Amino acid sequence: MNNYSTTTLKMTRNFDVAPERVFDAWLNPEMMRKWLFTLEGTNKVAQNNPQVGGTWEIIDHRGGKDYRAIGEYLEIDPPTKLVFTFKMPQFSELEDTITVELKEIQQGCEMTFSQNINVPHEEKWSEADIEKALGESHDETEHGWNLMFMGLKELVETGEISYKG
Repeated sequence: MNNYSTTTLKMTRNFDVAPERVFDAWLNPEMMRKWLFTLEGTNKVAQNNPQVGGTWEIIDHRGGKDYRAIGEYLEIDPPTKLVFTFKMPQFSELEDTITVELKEIQQGCEMTFSQNINVPHEEKWSEADIEKALGESHDETEHGWNLMFMGLKELVETGEISYKG
């Protein structure tokens, strides 16, 4: 038996802008620091090397603590597809894979987001414990992305996010 299980979160969002604008928000550090795992007011680091094999890093400072998110770009196909890894080393060495696909629609673009979430097991967990952990992780991750995607929508459609944190 593995010491982790995987669940997949899939979400779809529409934006009233061209796919290029949304794609840029995933890779431009000045835009990333306003919404991706952080807010402008709490961001300490937003840096990346947006090429296949390149890495990204975001450090957010909240409640007296630094939260570090890192990953590597696996696929970059502007403005339609971005695939990258994601992990927060202070919580787990497990790495998730995130895929962002964008397509033009009549009014703007549609973003399909999916994240393969790896959930570590604790010793002596039953199947029910594993299922509960997978469900909780899925729901918590979805909640976090819902908040971030609200900020992303506001950022790409207006240029700013009203909530500064």
